[in-house]
Amino acid sequence: MTAVVSPADAAAYTRLRTEAGTLDRSDRLRMTISGPKAAETIAGLVTSDVSAMQGGHGQYAVALTPKGKIIADLRIFRRAPDDLLVDVPWAAAAGFSAMISKYVNPRLATCADVTGALACLGVVGPHARQVVAHALACSPSAFDLLPAYAHTEVPFGDGTVMVARSVDYGIDGFDCFVRAADASRLHAALVASGAPGADPVALEVLRIEAGRPVWGTDMNGETLPQEANLDTLNAISYTKGCYTGQETVARVHFRGHVNRCLRGLRAESLPAGEARVFAGDADVGDVRSRAVSPRLGAIALAMLRREVEGGATVTVRSAGGDVPATVVDLPFPLLPSPSSPEPRGWSARTSWNGCSATDGSCVRWCVIVRARRGSSRRA
Repeated sequence: MTAVVSPADAAAYTRLRTEAGTLDRSDRLRMTISGPKAAETIAGLVTSDVSAMQGGHGQYAVALTPKGKIIADLRIFRRAPDDLLVDVPWAAAAGFSAMISKYVNPRLATCADVTGALACLGVVGPHARQVVAHALACSPSAFDLLPAYAHTEVPFGDGTVMVARSVDYGIDGFDCFVRAADASRLHAALVASGAPGADPVALEVLRIEAGRPVWGTDMNGETLPQEANLDTLNAISYTKGCYTGQETVARVHFRGHVNRCLRGLRAESLPAGEARVFAGDADVGDVRSRAVSPRLGAIALAMLRREVEGGATVTVRSAGGDVPATVVDLPFPLLPSPSSPEPRGWSARTSWNGCSATDGSCVRWCVIVRARRGSSRRA
């Protein structure tokens, strides 16, 4: 019998969709790049317009080979005019580090691996803003106006936490960059503020639903950035100056198109191993990330030929046989959430999103949005 992808826990998934969960994102490369030429140096190596970025803001970007193939996708945070923090998925860390070592002149910019010294804790879900504010004893309004990847410093103990808005899972989220020595204390504060540990399988479902590719599975060293839809994810500037791989990226954008790109698939079930996609007798691509969503059933990201249209019926073929599937444009449209009955003895209370306080007084309230009947819980 062919192995199939196991479903995510519905309760864990619903919790992330309706409340919040905490995850440790420290398994990523974190590197500082500093010096008067730091921004200019990195701008020549990535697809985003780093030189135009203001302090307190961030960008999603891609590092490419001279032929325009992906080395790594990364997040860049400008902490000060001459100080950048770069955050890279661990699967792409070796390639990115090799690129930095090869192309960055240490006389122009100083690069330091701070992965061991700086931890990253994420909070995902519609209550993420309130959870982070409660854990850091500040007003949620401190994060209200932060666009994607923008960040702010908040005191924590005898140090600070850099809180950055994250969009990696298609729902509201914040990443907290904190000294490694303070990470366990911050993690405990986030959990106590209403964000228990997030289920990794549920997080993977969210990522796939959002259509966000991960390096090493959905894209690799043979992928062009437009094939992985990184242009639609705002990782590419078509107005900035020169950078490595720009010729290929610009040619695709201004003069042509890619012949394949990531699309979504929905099916009754999906095999866990290698699988190809066929439209009639034609091999049109392969299946990459896959999961079972409590909302949508079996879903996947697949690299498909561009002529395969959304809504088309295709065949997923593996060693275990054929499965029909429907092609879906990304991100996946969301159907109504599965029912989530109230736990016995608990009742819904007004969430923090409904708080009208402007003086930060609402942070005195515990962020938990389901309280036992007859009790009024304060932090």
